[in-house]
Amino acid sequence: MKRAEASVDPAPLAGPDHLWLPYTQMRTTSAPLPVVRTEGCKIYLDDGRVLIDGIASWWTACHGYNHPHIRAAVARQLDSLPHVMMAGLVHEPAVRLAQRLAALLPGDLDHVFFSDSGSVAVEIALKMAVQFFLNRGEVDRDRFIAFNDGYHGDTFGAMAVSDGGTGMHGRFGAAAGRHYRRELPRDEAGEAALDQFVADHRRELAGIIVEPLVQGAGGMVFHDAEVLGRLRRLADRHGVLLIFDEIFTGFGRTGRLFAMEEAGVVPDIVTLSKALTGGTLPLAATIARRRVYEGFLSKDPQDALMHGPTFMGNALACAAANASLDLFEREPRLEQVAAIARQLEAELSPCCGGRGVRDVRVKGAIGVVELESAEMAAALRDRFVAAGVWIRPFGRVVYLTPAFTIAPDELALLTRAIRRAIAV
Repeated sequence: MKRAEASVDPAPLAGPDHLWLPYTQMRTTSAPLPVVRTEGCKIYLDDGRVLIDGIASWWTACHGYNHPHIRAAVARQLDSLPHVMMAGLVHEPAVRLAQRLAALLPGDLDHVFFSDSGSVAVEIALKMAVQFFLNRGEVDRDRFIAFNDGYHGDTFGAMAVSDGGTGMHGRFGAAAGRHYRRELPRDEAGEAALDQFVADHRRELAGIIVEPLVQGAGGMVFHDAEVLGRLRRLADRHGVLLIFDEIFTGFGRTGRLFAMEEAGVVPDIVTLSKALTGGTLPLAATIARRRVYEGFLSKDPQDALMHGPTFMGNALACAAANASLDLFEREPRLEQVAAIARQLEAELSPCCGGRGVRDVRVKGAIGVVELESAEMAAALRDRFVAAGVWIRPFGRVVYLTPAFTIAPDELALLTRAIRRAIAV
């Protein structure tokens, strides 16, 4: 057995010889940047460089990195109870978090099932919808309608309701064969077409799944609130469940605490993750309305929801999430989002008409410059690091999803780096 020698200083970070990185061709990729510390909106590298983070670690760190209130809450929880299985046992951080989420969400979205990642939260939502109908004896209703440009995660069920054309899941096209991918109903004609499709397939459909207002990793594609109203009407008319994937949009990113609030629409099931813990620890939630929950109440044990993540309701993660919700209550996060939106609009709008620019758009604390090609966007990555910012384009999209606590001068560095990179 190897013995640790505490007296020896840790060696500098070596190359990731044993790490398999996400969405990365390991044969051709350049070396990733070794990070030694994060604070606020800054990423500190082991060579002394400091990058202003424009992505907030895939938009999770909504309060900035290493927030003292969240850090202290996790430390206190670690002293008493890091984790305990949530089968026959329960603990205060999870109970309190479920109560708070139920109180924050509109309507009767008040039954919370915890897991540990966004993809798993979507898997649970899909399973919940299918079993809801199984428990009613409707055994053929196991298919879903999803939408072009949608992305719901990388596990097989979530991948099957995502758009493989986004570039991440194209090799797995057959995995989505059981489900239907349609255009969002952006107008009355689109609603009529989708209405007919749902009517034709009603007996096999369990639900409709959508990212409300912004389809994130599928290309940062926006749609207006009326689209969600149309989907709610269709779901009600044909008796299918409506699922909102708010893993990206939840907790202030679009300007409201939840995107569904802008539309005044309550889904049957909603998934949350990403910013739920302020980017500190992995945690997700699948939250159902009362009638969905009641569809699992029975004397038959097999009618129970058949899912149970090992780290479900992890106490450390729940403590972090409760602390994150404290910050939304105590600090002006939505006002900060509104200020970020104004600055993004002012400082990204000069990109319109620039070389290779297809579109510039802003929604809440989301700024997007869409280019003509993915190759153009990928070519900018090294330029951004050289400019002292962390911006990682995907597809043909250069985007900003900063922490809500970012200072105006820090945000200005990010937008300036984009303008200069595109002007080259």
